[in-house]
Amino acid sequence: MAEKPQPLRVVYCGVCGLPPEYCEFGPDFEKCKPWLIANAPDVYPDLIKEANEKEVAKAAEQLRSTGISGEGDNSAAASGSVSAPKQEEVKRLPGGKIKKKEKQEIIIEKVVRNKRKCVTIVKGLELFGVKLSDASKKLGKKFATGASVVKGPTEKDQIDVQGDISYDIVEFITETWPDVPETAIYFIEDGKKVPAA
Repeated sequence: MAEKPQPLRVVYCGVCGLPPEYCEFGPDFEKCKPWLIANAPDVYPDLIKEANEKEVAKAAEQLRSTGISGEGDNSAAASGSVSAPKQEEVKRLPGGKIKKKEKQEIIIEKVVRNKRKCVTIVKGLELFGVKLSDASKKLGKKFATGASVVKGPTEKDQIDVQGDISYDIVEFITETWPDVPETAIYFIEDGKKVPAA
């Protein structure tokens, strides 16, 4: 006779209430880290390594503040403290990927909807200090069409302009906002980024 299957025991995070392997996608991963180190160290081994590096950095900082010089074994701790802040400055995305700093560039993409309607999408104007609501009004007025600020697929604001205005938009952007160089404007054509200049 076959054994009766036993129920599976699932562990849930004491902070966010998600299973530990999903904490990094939860509302606040930073608050979950101490609980994960104590209760689920095998799920995120990098957290333990990171915590150990922070402890070494704290110890080295305490030694420096008390006036003990970095001689002998303390020099390794002191050199570890120099590299630790650099690691904290790097933002990490879920899965441990490093977030790159945003390049200052404007992406213009033409999207065809319903096989006949065109929408021109402008991304990145805010990186040059341009207020998107003002920019959408100016674009709508210049090209006599509807323009609005919407959230894009990456949760960043972008300007959607009705119609195909890609032929004139580079000239309009560089004339209206002199801080934007033409070399920073790119088109997306067939999935590839092509410089406008």
